[in-house]
Amino acid sequence: MTDADALGASEEPADLEVGAFSSSAPWLVDPAALAWRDGIDELRAATRAEAPHLTRRRRLPPGVRVVRVASLLGRALLGWYGLDRRRGTHVSRAGLSLRLRRAFERLGPTYIKLGQILSSGEGLFPEELVSEFRLLRDQVPAEPFDIVRRIVEEDLGRPLDELFAVFELAPVAAASIAQVHAARLVTGEQVVVKVQRPTVARLVRLDLGVMSWIAPLLVGRIPVAALANPPALVELFAETIVEELDFRLEAQNMLDVARVLAETGQRALVVPRPHPELVTRRVLVMERLDGFAWGNVEAMHNAGVDTAAVLHAAMIAFLEGALLYGVFHGDLHGGNLFVRHDGRVALLDFGITGRLDDAQRLALLRLIIAGSAYDIRGQVEAIRDLGALPASTDVDAVIRDLGLDKPPVDPTTLSGEELTSQIRDVTKALLGYGARMPKELMLYVKDMLFLDGAIGLMAPEMDMISEIVAIVMHFYVHHGERIARDIGLDPAFMPAIDVEGIRASFGITEPVEGLTYRELQERRELIRRRLEHQAGRAKRRHGN
Repeated sequence: MTDADALGASEEPADLEVGAFSSSAPWLVDPAALAWRDGIDELRAATRAEAPHLTRRRRLPPGVRVVRVASLLGRALLGWYGLDRRRGTHVSRAGLSLRLRRAFERLGPTYIKLGQILSSGEGLFPEELVSEFRLLRDQVPAEPFDIVRRIVEEDLGRPLDELFAVFELAPVAAASIAQVHAARLVTGEQVVVKVQRPTVARLVRLDLGVMSWIAPLLVGRIPVAALANPPALVELFAETIVEELDFRLEAQNMLDVARVLAETGQRALVVPRPHPELVTRRVLVMERLDGFAWGNVEAMHNAGVDTAAVLHAAMIAFLEGALLYGVFHGDLHGGNLFVRHDGRVALLDFGITGRLDDAQRLALLRLIIAGSAYDIRGQVEAIRDLGALPASTDVDAVIRDLGLDKPPVDPTTLSGEELTSQIRDVTKALLGYGARMPKELMLYVKDMLFLDGAIGLMAPEMDMISEIVAIVMHFYVHHGERIARDIGLDPAFMPAIDVEGIRASFGITEPVEGLTYRELQERRELIRRRLEHQAGRAKRRHGN
């Protein structure tokens, strides 16, 4: 069906009622008529149930693969221990990150994918690790075209030439799980075709078994705070990657996110349409969209795009999906979105999608509302209910042990030793309470950190305090009744926004008119330098 056929005499595609798609439809999406959606809920449930089985702890190593993995990772750690460990915090972390990245490259798709996920975790993982692993996004060799042709023809059941008038031999992107080719259907529509690598499904399942066996041996041996619990990281990774191995789930993720955007009236973001028929476990044909690369701010400004408005809309859309529907794109980074010439953001790659159950969604909603009202107890209770703390946790004890009942202290007024002591005490207390990072919360935090960094790129002069107030007011005005109903409040008695509390959450104890993102980054950089200086002093004092 051509664009003209799909639109007929109407001005806009009819499927905009069911999803936030482009205004130029190559075909119409009718979820009820998509044969590849048959049994999709059962497929998702079965896939999720597979992850715990793949990561169960085995007494014996799972096959010969563990020898190669242990050899390469062991060599990386030994090289770091012998050459980099005593050369200062930055050099030590950079050396370890480089050695791990090289080992991951040699170990293949599963480890490359893990590195790619870590590379989009700015703020969760050390900057040296993020910077080094970011190289894994672009340095994955493509599969030969003969293999691509074979997979497409096997899964779609027809010769390539019967389906595509043009199929570009070189991929436009090659990642660990799949590669993407530009193409044109014989019916004239411009598309992209995502094709899974031929051995990746088997290798991922094998490698998860190896990871789960090795991970407990690494506890306490990797000097990176965010990786202090390798077994938990492997469990989170398994839950994430197994769903990426079936492109029918990804296509459904596209429909679900598009539906949420449409239901909230959010048209500042668009999702490519999956093809009504050409979707299988290993092949996903979708609408081709174009636009500016996410980081090309100069080109956007030259085209008259208001990048601050783009970012504001993206943040609201992300929060609406998570807080109101429990569905959000789970892997936001610069390679997974771009800005169209009309200023709308195109979302790509839905292999990782966050899905909060209703209890998690309500807990996250309460966390945000409590945060805007600077309700410390409400925030801790919500964090507990999200699964980050055990259900039996004594909330009052957590508040007392973490010093949350004391007046806030501006961290920029603390010495490096005082900052280090505070972080150590908080970390020790949290671990003592059994704190953990559930998968969905990790994806949410990772996306928020990406959006935080995007402000520095696209709107560094944005007033962070005013922006937070504006976002909270948007939710109160547009969704206030629903939020009140969800969290069991009378709409007339919704918590007031506590601007002083918002300042305190940034560590600002003095009244200020505003706080630009640039100023916030200067504060963060000052704290980082003090922590690094203190770490260097501690190493010298202990003779390391």
